Amino acid sequence: MRSPLTRRHLLSTAAALTATAGCVSSGTTRSPDTAENDATQTSTTEPSPDASEQSETDLDAWLADANGYDGTIPGAGLDDSVSIWVGDDVTGDGNHLAFGPPAVKVTPGTTVYWEWTGHGGEHNVVSVDGAFESGEPFEGNTGTIFEHTFDETGTYRYVCEAHEDEGMKGAVVVATPPSTDYPVVNEWLANGSSWDGTIADETDVETTTVMVGAEALRGAFAFSPPAVKIAAGTTVSWEWTGEGGGHDVVFEDADIRTDDISAEPGVHFEHTFEQSGVYRYACRPHEGIGMKGAVVVE
Repeated sequence: MRSPLTRRHLLSTAAALTATAGCVSSGTTRSPDTAENDATQTSTTEPSPDASEQSETDLDAWLADANGYDGTIPGAGLDDSVSIWVGDDVTGDGNHLAFGPPAVKVTPGTTVYWEWTGHGGEHNVVSVDGAFESGEPFEGNTGTIFEHTFDETGTYRYVCEAHEDEGMKGAVVVATPPSTDYPVVNEWLANGSSWDGTIADETDVETTTVMVGAEALRGAFAFSPPAVKIAAGTTVSWEWTGEGGGHDVVFEDADIRTDDISAEPGVHFEHTFEQSGVYRYACRPHEGIGMKGAVVVE
């Protein structure tokens, strides 16, 4: 299904598309009136062999002047498709010279749909390493879509050729998520901001602490450790670092949650887990950028 990154009102348009498949990725541009004027354009190219060699430093430098980039890269988890606006107005000045969001993180096999807003003049989507392109810049109507399926891991930088010098650039990071013996944890934390597949073993203690607002790759938007395993009867305390703005702790699988969003440092929440199971939780203000956690109770 579509990632939460997808705008809800795009679902009907995307449902009509056939996802591109195969080991060689392809891109397709579709206009809302394609059926009438046969305007579909398709390009097929090999992914760049050095796409996976882009470092975090390189990516930060590339996105430093990208319109709308705030230092965070939202993840799509295990969803098989996401959407990005072409001609987004991120500054509110009516220029519409941005991709929205400018960067996303996906898993291999994900199809990315770039949808034209119909604003900002002529746009296109062109990978700097030749992996995909939508053709020459054009004024797409709302609903015009270019799609590309990413089969290979790596970092794919792209631009709008007409407005690259004005900061209309973006990136798609394709990475295989970590895996554990707990499928529920794997799926929940697939787009976690700091999860590396490790589940901290705290089964031999009566109390343990999870830091809230810990540093991740791009800011204080993580729980540390993001996943912890405990014995039944163990108390978990969540301690705020005071970084990253306001955070909360809200569980998906049980009525366990903080009363308020807090920004001040200190322990603002604790809970004793009596029943075995896997408990998923998130920070609501930052769930979209991967601030999630899990507690495994044995």
